Amino acid sequence: MARNLTGTGQGASRRPATRGTIRLLGPAFVAAIAYVDPGNVAANLTAGAQYGYLLLWVLVAANAMAVIVQYLSAKLGLVTGRSLPEMLGERLPRTSRLLFWAQAELVAAATDVAEVIGGALALYLLFGVPLPLGGLIVGAVSMLLLSVQSQRGQRTFEFVIMGLLATITLGFLAGLFFSPLDGGAIAAGIVPRFEGAQTVLLAAGMLGATVMPHAIYLHSALARDRHGSGHSVPMLRRLLVATRWDVVLSLVIAGGVNIAMLLLAAASLPGVTDTDTIEGAHAAITEALGPVIGVIFAVGLLASGLASTSVGCYAGAAIMSGLLKVRIPMLIRRSITLVPAIILLSAGVDPTWALILSQVLLSIGLPFALIPLARLTANRSVMGEFRNGVPLRAVTVVVVALIVGLNLLLIWLTLTGQA
Repeated sequence: MARNLTGTGQGASRRPATRGTIRLLGPAFVAAIAYVDPGNVAANLTAGAQYGYLLLWVLVAANAMAVIVQYLSAKLGLVTGRSLPEMLGERLPRTSRLLFWAQAELVAAATDVAEVIGGALALYLLFGVPLPLGGLIVGAVSMLLLSVQSQRGQRTFEFVIMGLLATITLGFLAGLFFSPLDGGAIAAGIVPRFEGAQTVLLAAGMLGATVMPHAIYLHSALARDRHGSGHSVPMLRRLLVATRWDVVLSLVIAGGVNIAMLLLAAASLPGVTDTDTIEGAHAAITEALGPVIGVIFAVGLLASGLASTSVGCYAGAAIMSGLLKVRIPMLIRRSITLVPAIILLSAGVDPTWALILSQVLLSIGLPFALIPLARLTANRSVMGEFRNGVPLRAVTVVVVALIVGLNLLLIWLTLTGQA
């Protein structure tokens, strides 16, 4: 976002129409960090190690849905000059607004826990740093990253995040080039199917880790604050074209990283014991592909934790500001939201399963972000001539129905003890 993270964006400078499209890219790359956070690592490695290529289709479908969802979020911010949380804050009565904020804040907290735990795991794998201390280090570095945004502005912050995304991509793709991939099994993995309740649980976790609610809330604010508001119709059209490129490029990278993680685990880790934890998977990757690949993997995990915890804290601030009109200084918020992760790490909770379960919680929170986004972007009184067309409205309804349906199935399996 711009220097004033939780402001209305009215003061952001308008970009001249002569600027190249490439200069307009960036906000989606920040939002895309949410799609390659440590929760993705846990869910994707577990799915690949335990079930091979079976759930590859989940990642392909989730990434396709993510492109649509993130474009709609950015489109809402650009056209209306309001973030999704702000739009909801203006429309919901007080009690409903407070309840909505509570669930959205819980989702943001679950995200933050996953990201800090992932970064702490990476420090443990690289340097043997105890997990609680690693969590504190991740929190401190994320404060430095957030200070870049507040002092240098959104564009500089975007470049820093893009650099971390490049590191993440290298870290998680490197091992794939040395893995014995099975082309036939990959093709079969694109066919949608499950094998028991546990695969549904994992699929929900993978979905929650790929289409993340806090990224939906955040992207509308990122796009609005980066590009300003009150644009002419021709300029809005140009910005929306640039936004489509921004979203597609960033999520092709993020989706490729997620798919690479599952393929790596499916090809190199089947039949290996203890691959249901990130530590075990890292040890197995190191043994199978060599110590250099193991170190590169851990560096990618560290970059993932550092970048995503900063973006997650960013999203939480946008949610609170939009729904409650309350602004807490970013560094104070970072300190408060760090506490649950440190408690879990100090209590000895298994970090990998904490990551996976946090992603399931995110998956359950998705409908609360998706349904209002779909309704608002289809509303002519909100979007004017930029409301979603009939084909996009139809696709959006299908996406929301699939996500909500999977979440309801997950809840039922959990309540009946089958998950």
